[in-house]
Amino acid sequence: MQKHVKRVARIIAGFALLLAGIAMLVLPGPGWVTIALGLAMLSKDFPWARHALDRIKEVGRKGLEIARGWWERRRAKSSDAL
Repeated sequence: MQKHVKRVARIIAGFALLLAGIAMLVLPGPGWVTIALGLAMLSKDFPWARHALDRIKEVGRKGLEIARGWWERRRAKSSDAL
C-alpha cells in the first residue's frame, strides 16, 4: 500500500512540475529546468517521459558544445589582438 501511495505522489508531483515548467516557458522562471525535473520524476513510470528527458539532455549537450566552441574561438581572437 505504501509503495502505491509513493508512486501516485511521484506521478502527481512530476505532472505538476511538468505543467509548471511549461507555464514558465512564457512566464518568468526556469522553465526547461523544471520540465526536466518533472520528466525525471515521471521517467520511472512512463517510457515517453524517459525518451523526452533523453532528448532534452541531448539538445543540452549539443548546446554546450556549440557554446564551448564559440567561447574558445572568442578567446583565441582576443589573445591574437594582444
